[in-house]
Amino acid sequence: QVQLVESGGGLVQSGGSLRLSCAASGGFFVINSMGWYRQAPAKARDLVAGWTSADGIKYADSVKGRVTMSRDGAKNTVYLQMNNLNSEDTAVYYCYANAWTSGRGSVGYWGQGTHVTVSS
Repeated sequence: QVQLVESGGGLVQSGGSLRLSCAASGGFFVINSMGWYRQAPAKARDLVAGWTSADGIKYADSVKGRVTMSRDGAKNTVYLQMNNLNSEDTAVYYCYANAWTSGRGSVGYWGQGTHVTVSS
């Protein structure tokens, strides 16, 4: 009942910036939590930045000071502004949301991911 579509990934040089977007769509829903995760080949999927009603916005130590998560409520879209990128940031970035709908209650949803490649 909730679809998440990421965009904004691509190829960027070290030190450059990217702004990822995640648009949520569907029927009526209420977001309980939302976050950005990333996964490099043969590695675990790790949290980059996330928001919950209890904890607010938190960032992984590896991106603190370089990443800002924001939200446009009118567009049901969240953003991940990433600056001063380095090779450690190369990964597929996934949007996640835990959302309430009348049909399913509160469940988790994943986007299909957007690729970020940082080159020297």
